[in-house]
Amino acid sequence: MILPGATLGVLGGGQLGRMFTAAALTMGYDIIVLDPDPESPAGRIATEHIDADYADAAALDYLGRTCAAVTTEFENVPAATLETLARHCVVRPDAKAVAITQDRIREKTFLRDNGFATAPFAAVRSENDLSEAVRNVGLPAILKVARLGYDGKGQMRIDNIDDALRAWDALKREPGILEQLLPLDAEVSVVLARGADGVIACWPVGENTHRNGILDITVVPARVGASIAHDAAAVAQQIAAKLGYVGVLAVEFFISNGGLRVNEIAPRPHNSGHFTLDACVTSQFEQQVRALCGLPLGDTRLLSPVAMVNLLGDLWRGGEMPSWSSLLAQPNLKLHLYGKRQARPGRKMGHFNLLAPTAEQALAQARAAQRKLADAPR
Repeated sequence: MILPGATLGVLGGGQLGRMFTAAALTMGYDIIVLDPDPESPAGRIATEHIDADYADAAALDYLGRTCAAVTTEFENVPAATLETLARHCVVRPDAKAVAITQDRIREKTFLRDNGFATAPFAAVRSENDLSEAVRNVGLPAILKVARLGYDGKGQMRIDNIDDALRAWDALKREPGILEQLLPLDAEVSVVLARGADGVIACWPVGENTHRNGILDITVVPARVGASIAHDAAAVAQQIAAKLGYVGVLAVEFFISNGGLRVNEIAPRPHNSGHFTLDACVTSQFEQQVRALCGLPLGDTRLLSPVAMVNLLGDLWRGGEMPSWSSLLAQPNLKLHLYGKRQARPGRKMGHFNLLAPTAEQALAQARAAQRKLADAPR
């Protein structure tokens, strides 16, 4: 076990890195953040911030020599960086798992080859692949780039072959997948942690609503049947085991015509897991520290039904910060802001968790708070 007093590293300085850093500092660790943004939210609160590229040899040498263990806050860190660091210190998750989950072609192929149900899909690496994929997958469909797409970016809906060609050009002919557009009953996610000893701890299933491709609200417990929730948790745990994964992992699912289909895997804490900060015995960020350091995993018990609401840069009208008074007046609401200097439409600037006796009450109160904030005078 790597105990408090040791130095840990995190690759990436966004809000996930910031919340990991806060959890680790609270537990008594020193934190070094590697991120090329001099004003990264995590770097601003860390023990030390290295302002360098993720492939910078000197930065990686220093990080590997100084840290007992290193983790990542997002999946687009080069796998080669993780391999380099692993020669000097503990790295969790490892390069192999991250390499699979940071590329949609590899990820979907991994899922299919291991018997996990997904929407019908085909890899697209050329215009000929695209035409064949349209024939085999069917329409309507979504064309998604293989790498670097998130929050609805890097994907376009296709309803006919002309759409497909326009989308292919708009996405700069990057390799990707064409995925059948499924009729959706609901979207859910499972956030879990897996230790190096193979022990897995799952949080309750979250029910997700998106707006413009970005997560808007997560409600926990999910308002789905017990069998669906049980199966989602079971599949997520099987995926983690197949990957040999160590750390916090999220699996997103579509529920379509009553059946589960895996959508995506995130090899890190997840936006839909932010409810754990206030509604669970152990947050996903404390758990990330525990899994990284080889500590026993914490209790993932839900203490209260909760709704998590994302706060996007759209609320910063004219660059002016929203009036938080309506949110802070609610004693059952917990506000989390990420310390980002610049607000842009669609950029995640914070979130709030609203705790209530039932999921329905939490959702209703959260939506009311969301509307009140948006309508508040400046």
